[in-house]
Amino acid sequence: MSLFASMTTAITGLNAQARALGHVSDNVANSQTVGFKRTDTNFVSYLTESTATVHRPGSVVARPDYTNTVAGTISQSENPLSMAISGQGFFSVARPTGTTNGKVTFDERQFFTRAGDFQLDREGYMVNGSGYVLQGWSVDASGNPDRTQIQPIQISDLVFNPIATTSIELSANLPATGTTAVTTPINVYDSLGALQEMTMTWTPNGSNTWTLDISSAAAGGSLGTIDVQFGQAATPTSADGTIGSFANASGTFAGSAAVAGDPATVTFTADFGQGPQTVTLDLGAFNVAGGVTQYAQDEYSVRNLAQNGVPLGSYSSVTVGDNGDISINYDNGQSRVVARVPVTTFNNPDALQRLDGQAFMRTVESGEARTSDASNNGAGQLAISSVEGSNVDIAAEFSKLIIAQRAYTANTKIVTATDEMLQDTINMRR
Repeated sequence: MSLFASMTTAITGLNAQARALGHVSDNVANSQTVGFKRTDTNFVSYLTESTATVHRPGSVVARPDYTNTVAGTISQSENPLSMAISGQGFFSVARPTGTTNGKVTFDERQFFTRAGDFQLDREGYMVNGSGYVLQGWSVDASGNPDRTQIQPIQISDLVFNPIATTSIELSANLPATGTTAVTTPINVYDSLGALQEMTMTWTPNGSNTWTLDISSAAAGGSLGTIDVQFGQAATPTSADGTIGSFANASGTFAGSAAVAGDPATVTFTADFGQGPQTVTLDLGAFNVAGGVTQYAQDEYSVRNLAQNGVPLGSYSSVTVGDNGDISINYDNGQSRVVARVPVTTFNNPDALQRLDGQAFMRTVESGEARTSDASNNGAGQLAISSVEGSNVDIAAEFSKLIIAQRAYTANTKIVTATDEMLQDTINMRR
């Protein structure tokens, strides 16, 4: 056996253990890094010659063994924008490269990460602690995502425009023996989002008939009247106490056709200074004991009064749903979904190329990136207001550290012994 070969083998052992020590050092240093994936060590032997009668020393190489598929501990976070993936998959992120004409520009390459400690930056982008911007699908007005393209998510809709009231829903009971008019105040929003006060007045007009009047001082007084006929007073007649038909509409009022089971609605218009605004008053259904009824009761009672329309809203907060929908909340009680966060999976995620900031890039060995909704097609589930910690186990790393240290020391002994043997060989001539 060659003494030089023995020394060379021992030196490769020193190099391999030094690399293993480097992996341990990197793991321990990042034991508290969000989304960090530890690197284990895989030792590979190379042979010079090995037969049934001869074995010559070869060498050993330490290769990294990545653990991208091993999840870290998921813990709760006070940050409502933080996310973790429970299961397989990565967040798709973009790397900012600078600004052009005041707008942020991004690297054209696709990056992926498990570090979900996202927060809003001054431009409204969702950025994690390493500076990568979360990407997602844009959504239409109905909240349906456009899965054909993925782009950086930016919170830019900071104002919710006002919506004028177009419908009012009333459920109440008019006393069957009532002899005096009763009123109900209602509020509607005009096209500018201003709250306008209106008054709904019910006046008894003969047996089983009430005259409805709606007035608004801002719209010039009474908007019109209409007779609401119940039971035997209706044409055609309806069940006692239920709305059967409308009659004698005046002003801007118009009632729907009397068909049993169809909605009993009254439409009217009001002009608050921005032009006519059409409103539909829903009183229930014809010949159905719901909505507005007329039964024996001492007083007029309102069970439900609701209307649509909202005032101007300003940005309040951002929330993330379990399905990945990112919603902007406004101080007028409304919310709007602006994007959806998908999850990207790979056939071989351990073969992804590692980058700074707990980020990864696709490689030929990792396979193509497959982007889908969370909890679909093998993608993990989103854990909201949570972060995934490092998958490093300190106790295990200390064990590796001791083993690497002892193995390194053992290899130095071989180098020392080989050196002494070589010295003895040189001294043989003396």
